[in-house]
Amino acid sequence: MRKLFESIRRSFSARLSLWVVLFAALVFLAALGYSTMVARRFVKREAVLRATQVLENSILRLTNILEDVQLSADYLEWLVYRHLEEPDLMEEYSYNTVQGTPALNGCSISFEPDFFPGQHYFSAYSGYRDDVLQSMQEGSDDYQYFYLDWYLLPKLLNQPCWTEPYADWESDDAKDLQTEMQVSYCKPLTVAGGRYIGCISLDISLKWLSETLSSVKPYPNSYSILVSRGGSFLVHPDPERLFYETIFTQGLLNPVSDQTVLGKAMQAQETGMQSLTIGGQRSYVFYTPVKTTGWSMAIVCPESDIFDSFDRLRRILISISLLSLLLLFATCFRVIGRSVKPLRELAVQAEDIASGHFDKALPTSTRPDELGTLSRSFAHMQTSLVSYMDELTRSTANRVRIEGELQIAREIQKGMVPRVFPPFPDRKGIDLFASIVPAKEVGGDLYDYFIQKDRLYFCIGDVSGKGIPASLFMAVVRTLFRVLGQQELPAAEMARQINETVSENNDQLMFVTMFIGVVDLKTGALDFCNCGHNPPAIFAEKGKARFLTCKPNAAIGAIPGFAFEGEAIGTIKGIPLFLYTDGLSEAESPAQEQFGEERLLATLNSQPFDGAEAVVDRMGQTVAAHVGKAERSDDMTMLCLKVS
Repeated sequence: MRKLFESIRRSFSARLSLWVVLFAALVFLAALGYSTMVARRFVKREAVLRATQVLENSILRLTNILEDVQLSADYLEWLVYRHLEEPDLMEEYSYNTVQGTPALNGCSISFEPDFFPGQHYFSAYSGYRDDVLQSMQEGSDDYQYFYLDWYLLPKLLNQPCWTEPYADWESDDAKDLQTEMQVSYCKPLTVAGGRYIGCISLDISLKWLSETLSSVKPYPNSYSILVSRGGSFLVHPDPERLFYETIFTQGLLNPVSDQTVLGKAMQAQETGMQSLTIGGQRSYVFYTPVKTTGWSMAIVCPESDIFDSFDRLRRILISISLLSLLLLFATCFRVIGRSVKPLRELAVQAEDIASGHFDKALPTSTRPDELGTLSRSFAHMQTSLVSYMDELTRSTANRVRIEGELQIAREIQKGMVPRVFPPFPDRKGIDLFASIVPAKEVGGDLYDYFIQKDRLYFCIGDVSGKGIPASLFMAVVRTLFRVLGQQELPAAEMARQINETVSENNDQLMFVTMFIGVVDLKTGALDFCNCGHNPPAIFAEKGKARFLTCKPNAAIGAIPGFAFEGEAIGTIKGIPLFLYTDGLSEAESPAQEQFGEERLLATLNSQPFDGAEAVVDRMGQTVAAHVGKAERSDDMTMLCLKVS
């Protein structure tokens, strides 16, 4: 297949033939699309009619079932009132009611506590156990039926009602009789004056109801659902849905989902049809209310079932059309191929040149048409191509070398500075955060920190220059800082030894401004040496930031043998420090206005200290807003530290 595509790509006659075929295919697709649209509408209309008829028949069947249950309840009510003084007959009546009504799964005749003298609980229940109908008294201390929904609803409403789906299995005696999900028709029992004395509850198994209503369906994979007033499933092909979900469950995360809209329409007793995705499958849902109960019934028909025959016919038509288009392509290819044979020969000769044979002579063409013009243009191109390829080779080699160097330098710089925060999770008294924003692909700013025997060593620096040389110089300085810190040297001595090392063979006269600090984590004492760097800001007086006064030492690498002077602060416990490079204070706006030290202090004092990371982030956002779309001219590095 790949060779075929390559052959078509290289052949003018094949491409021209393909364009002819594509035009014919567009005409065919337009005709097929229109006919498909019309046919699909017809199939959909037939599906609506078919599903509606099945839905109406299912509603009629359900109505008959519910009417049978209600008639049984009416007759049972008459018997109960007539023999109210004979409680021993109640089990017999409930047994005969279940036996004579195929739709029923169980029946209970329940009375108020102590209605019959000496009987606190009285609930005559009959139900199936292992397909055998049995009767029993289901009330007990473990099963106080008069607190259950099926007993309380008719009492509170004072009228017959249907319950929401439930599984009534709490009674030890009845737990094997009612383990299926069911719904009950409950009818209150009252005496003179409207006093509530009990209720009749007739149970329908939702499994039986689902099998009954789903026995007739318009398509092989269609199914019926029945929902109560509250949206609970009374009938569903998935038994788990009957217990754990309502029609609104799937739409909880999206209150305007298609399924939520469907549930509200069914709950509002509407009749209609909706197209929506259920279980990852596009389906049509036809729904209508069950007027006597407030329930709503729907038939779900997968779109694949409805349009199965239509899709098969469409695939046959497409297959025939594809074969016709292939035949048309072969015919056009043969006819056009003969017409462009000279062009094909020229293409072969040009391919030799493209493979590197730039000195190969092209045949001279005297044709007056477009092919002759093309041949002469190729000859001119051959002369220009030799010169162009030589220049391109040199420029490509230079670009690859430069990009390789930048990539290596970028990776080196990323690995030089620590980037995991918080840096010392096992030490709760250190709040430290730092960041570097390079102006170019690589930069010369640096920061570092580590702990050596209860001393926190930290530094920040700015190497002169930019790019690869500055990044390499930064790497050397950072390494020396680490090595000397492990020797537990004072800040000034570290500066002196770093200066002596980098000053040797410093033909490029590079230097680095640097602030080196050592904090005793037990006492909070700070030993520091400022080597020509911007003085840090300290939150010393009532939490307000000011610049720390430092001795004017030289930059490291600038003067060999320079005697650096260190300084000390008794304790900085609870006193934050903010260190930065001049890329922050000298950041320019589009109008070339520098950020400045006043804005720096104003930003630090804009709100109380709320953590090192928050201070650095807020400063970075303020500088970014000041710079706007202007190009940065220098690296910007920040480090904030608080020891508590």
